[in-house]
Amino acid sequence: MGYTLAVLGCGTMGVAILSGVLSSLESRLAAPAQPNGTGTHEPASGISTPTASMFLDAPDETLPSKFIATVGREETGRKLRKVFAALGGRGESVEVRAGKGNVGAVSEADVVLICSKPQVARQILEEEGMSEAISGKLVISICAGVTLSQLRSWVPKDTEVVRAMPNTPCKIREGMTVVTPLESAHTRALLLAIFTSCGRCRFLDEKHFDACTALAGSGPAFVALVLEAMADGGVMMGLPRAEALELAAQTIQGTGRMALYAGLHPAQLKDSVTTPGGCTIAGLLTMEDGRVRSTMARAIQVATNHASGLGQDKK
Repeated sequence: MGYTLAVLGCGTMGVAILSGVLSSLESRLAAPAQPNGTGTHEPASGISTPTASMFLDAPDETLPSKFIATVGREETGRKLRKVFAALGGRGESVEVRAGKGNVGAVSEADVVLICSKPQVARQILEEEGMSEAISGKLVISICAGVTLSQLRSWVPKDTEVVRAMPNTPCKIREGMTVVTPLESAHTRALLLAIFTSCGRCRFLDEKHFDACTALAGSGPAFVALVLEAMADGGVMMGLPRAEALELAAQTIQGTGRMALYAGLHPAQLKDSVTTPGGCTIAGLLTMEDGRVRSTMARAIQVATNHASGLGQDKK
């Protein structure tokens, strides 16, 4: 394992990605996968995400060995050091730099991950000395709404730029990340090594990124609202809060896995539970009365349209 990864503007998503990568590295070193007789490997950690085996099989040169995280304020830096220290193992090796440390971090790095707010990305990439520091390196931006053409205009021509859109479940290695396609096989392998360590990874054209931002990036908040509402309903009907939340969370998780791994269409999942004159159809009709289906779909539509304006000059 051999390159340095610098995470600029290491906030919620930066922590989520680094946590997933660090955890996967620990699993790779502590319990290497064993061949299962089918030409693939099963993750020893028991991670259910299919692409986890891709990370375990990744060549060493595509995996980071040193990590630098930058933030703007020293107070934030202190909190971040505690977060990584709490991870134990490799988490304690993450070097956190606060203040004006972006240029120094990039000069030492081989791969740069920009996790700042969209409106700050240009400011970071046009800092004094950044052009020389970032020249010839790989830059991965997770800034919503900031286009590839914008990013390329802010860095030297020999800098390779890609966009990625991960989500917060990356922190527990159950994330969903979408990355813009690229021609370099080595860079593709490197990106897969980073993001399959955090969950699933797909390559999609940039034209889909605003929708991906809404569906996968904002999606955890939408699902959390549904989760909370289901738990509240259980509490309303007499269930203790902890048990109501457990039942609702496991139900959502299990249903999602059935769609992913069994390949079942949501309508099939719904119909398999819905019996004539039963309680499920009664509840479904109530949800239809409340326009839950169209409201959720419209939420994705509105969030997509809003994402397209992030990172753009308001003038």
